[in-house]
Amino acid sequence: MSNLNIKNLDRGMPALGINKVPVRYRYMALALCETAAMLWCLYLGFSYSTTPHYVGFFDHVLCLECMTFVVVAFICMAAMGLYHARLRGAPREVVARVFLSFVMASIAQGVIFYFIPFLQVDPKAIALALIFSFFIVCLLRYGFFKLLGAEALKRRILVLGDGERASIIQDRMRRSADRQGFQVLGFVPMPDDSDRIRHEQLLFLNLNDLPEYVRANRVDEVVVAADQRRGNLPMEALYRCRIGGVKVMDIATFIERESGKIPLKTLRPSWLVYGEGYGGASLLVRMAKRGFDILISLLLLLLVWPLMVITALLIKLESGPGAPVLYTQKRVGLHGVPFSIFKFRSMTVDAEANGAVWARQNDQRVTAVGAFIRKYRIDELPQLFNILRGDMSFIGPRPERPEFVEKLSQSIPYYGDRHQVKPGLTGWAQICYAYGSSEADALEKLQYDLYYIKNFSFLLDTIILIQTAEVVFFGKGAR
Repeated sequence: MSNLNIKNLDRGMPALGINKVPVRYRYMALALCETAAMLWCLYLGFSYSTTPHYVGFFDHVLCLECMTFVVVAFICMAAMGLYHARLRGAPREVVARVFLSFVMASIAQGVIFYFIPFLQVDPKAIALALIFSFFIVCLLRYGFFKLLGAEALKRRILVLGDGERASIIQDRMRRSADRQGFQVLGFVPMPDDSDRIRHEQLLFLNLNDLPEYVRANRVDEVVVAADQRRGNLPMEALYRCRIGGVKVMDIATFIERESGKIPLKTLRPSWLVYGEGYGGASLLVRMAKRGFDILISLLLLLLVWPLMVITALLIKLESGPGAPVLYTQKRVGLHGVPFSIFKFRSMTVDAEANGAVWARQNDQRVTAVGAFIRKYRIDELPQLFNILRGDMSFIGPRPERPEFVEKLSQSIPYYGDRHQVKPGLTGWAQICYAYGSSEADALEKLQYDLYYIKNFSFLLDTIILIQTAEVVFFGKGAR
């Protein structure tokens, strides 16, 4: 490798403190701004209301009515995926999501304020507040995405490596939505790597000059992605970078943070052993999660039991009085112990006469009613009884069939680790990955499942719970 003349390096733009803030925290800041904006819009609604009760903004900022208005609107927006750190789509799609979320919020607000008598709010004030909020939120979103796409606000990273591990950043994280939080200054070739990076992205740098390059180009992070690390890494130079305030991280940690999954292709067992996470195994956490499961399941049953009755009647009408409404199937649960899962029957009675096969899109075995209830996940509602029985959790990896588990455990490393927690009705993989029905899809979903197990928290569970609505409304996710 040739030496690099440090004097001729592009020094880049001045480093900004915000560029070290993870994208998810920027979305939290956006949520706070939108909350403040919606409170201001509610104030405007009160101002134009004819009800004399509403006098003065500070009389209402902390009142129950205001908090109800903001919380309902926020939940509806989150349910539409508007706070997803990797939100993709054209501006018109984002506007459509905002519009749909405010339609949902309008219905929810109407129901809440009508049936709860002590929440006395002028409907005109709420209607005006929702209209004002829609336009203000669209303007805030426009400015936020412009700001988020600015190169000066992204972390400047340098990748050590040009082989298979480094190519994941080039090939699998190439879209702008994948790079919202960082920009790649270049890939530094390393000894014994397999030359998988395009030549125009390579940076031929003498590794001894690494600290000078990092300082001159205001690098925020150095990502170590060498295929062969033993004896090849410039440890002294990396140490100089580290004490100079530059973060040095492994490629697996970088991909975990940026993509929300554990990258199995880059994984070393020591990374799992010495890394952080896995805080959900304590007795107190398990008891709290069980209480959360029971509470959410009971609340949902109270809300959806009419829908479940209607679904059962439709299945009977379509298939005849002798056909079963429910379908039971063996799935693998906690610690690999099988259990019987309940679902509304969405396929013909003899769908698996020839043995178990992967469910797939446009499956010919699916009935007309079945196609509808599968699209909107209504067929999964009987699993609320599995949750109450303790077979499943509300949030967790989706349970798989024993036949597939045996096969996948032999071909995919760490596949059995997903059974260290209870399977769930919905999960991180379901909101992050599209419909899949192959071994390659199983590998991809496993990476999200392992991320959930490693990074479990009640905040993450809440995010999954809210964004599951996006999976239902937009037909995303896997089964």
